[in-house]
This record gives sequence, C-alpha cells and structure tokens, in this order.
Amino acid sequence: MKSSEQHFDRIILGIDPGTSIMGYGVIGAIGSKAYKIDMGLVKMNKISDPYIKLKEIFNRTTEMIDSYHPDELAIEAPFFGKNVQSMLKLGRAQGAAIAAALQRDMPIFEYAPRKIKMAITGQGSASKEQVAGILQNILNFKEMPEDFDATDALGAALCHFYQKNISGAKSYKGWGDFLTKNPNRKV
Repeated sequence: MKSSEQHFDRIILGIDPGTSIMGYGVIGAIGSKAYKIDMGLVKMNKISDPYIKLKEIFNRTTEMIDSYHPDELAIEAPFFGKNVQSMLKLGRAQGAAIAAALQRDMPIFEYAPRKIKMAITGQGSASKEQVAGILQNILNFKEMPEDFDATDALGAALCHFYQKNISGAKSYKGWGDFLTKNPNRKV
C-alpha cells in the first residue's frame, strides 16, 4: 500500500541508525491497524570520511521526512556493548538522524532494541530473523530486504505505533494467552 493510495491517521518513520548501513521503515496507521509504506537501506560503506557519513545520514533522513511527511520519528537507541568506539559511532549516527527530525520539528521517540523485540515478538531476546518474520506476517509484505537493518527500523516504527495505541491494548494471562490472541505473531 502506497501512502498516495491511502489517507493515514498518522505516519511513523522508523530508523535503525548505523554508520555503514542505516535502515529505515515507514508505516501508516488507520485506527488500530498499521500498514507498511516503505522500508530500505542507506548504504554508506563506500564513504570513508566519518563526517561525510554523518552528513549523508542527516541528508537522507531529511529527504525521507520531506518525502513521506511522517508525524513522528521512532529511532532505535544505541545498545550498550564493550566496544566504546562502536558505541560512539552509533551514537553519532543516531544524533545525525535526530537532528534531521528536530530541524523539521518532528517528535522523536527512542526505543531500546530489547523493547522493540518485545513489542514485536513478545520476547526481548528474539533474533533479527524472528523479528523480520513476524513483521512480514503483521504488515503483510512478501519480499524481505537484503539486510535486517531495514526490518529493525520497521520494528522501531511498529513498536512506537503499539506504544501510542496502548489504550486499546489487550491484556494477557501469560505467553499462551498472548499467542492465542495474536496468531500472526508466531514464526
């Protein structure tokens, strides 16, 4: 479903920041239903200058905002690891995407990777493959992207959609009850 074919109540841009590959996912919401509009990758492997990479992240995020007109940005928070240099690079990439949203006065929502996985699969330790498979079922798309950064970004957008629709959320009496009420989340 293309955004030009449908009027959405709101549009959410999801970003999985990175300095080599940045994933993005765009969903549209109509009431309590979410639809995939687009997802993809911004590849920066061939750019050697780290500051030019940040400029590319900023510019491409701005282009997506201008193209899709999202109401909100959902971005994956950097995870805490042992490699300080990797965390620093990831934080800078996230900052460049956030700066683009701030420039367009867009609200920004940050989600930890475990929270995104929990929102999509019901398990904070789910694999990227599990998240992608469940997103494919929920949002009804056929082709998987070549890299899970795109589905991770789509997951951030859908996680935010679920958070904002929490008033209509169902209650569960355990894992079995969750699966019974959400059969499309099984992989």
